[in-house]
Amino acid sequence: MQAANCKVQDEDGLTQTTAPRVNELAERLLDFATGSVKLWARAGRTMPGRYIAGQLLRAASSAGANYEEACGAESRADFTHKLQIALKELREARYWLRLMGRSQLAPDDQLSSLADEAGILARMVGKSVVTAKSRR
Repeated sequence: MQAANCKVQDEDGLTQTTAPRVNELAERLLDFATGSVKLWARAGRTMPGRYIAGQLLRAASSAGANYEEACGAESRADFTHKLQIALKELREARYWLRLMGRSQLAPDDQLSSLADEAGILARMVGKSVVTAKSRR
């Protein structure tokens, strides 16, 4: 199964591809969500672990889902808005990863690699937001 091609219609009704490496970003977001699922399976053994890991899982999976929704946006404004939601979810996921680390709910090596990826993805999506806003 492939990620959606990210295209959006401009004000003239013309469909344009929004980024050259869209499939790479979609796949990285999917990999990030998958890593969060695996972490959730390990960290959710206590009540606090279940809660925090569940919050992480929701934020991490929502980031990719919102990115995919942006790829099917009806307008540039809709595209930008959905990208901004994906960015917010990535920031939230980083918070939950940091909390898991401070609470020692999972091994540091797993947390740091996921937190690093969340930061990289947030910068990538953030750059897309800036680019989309500049083309309004």
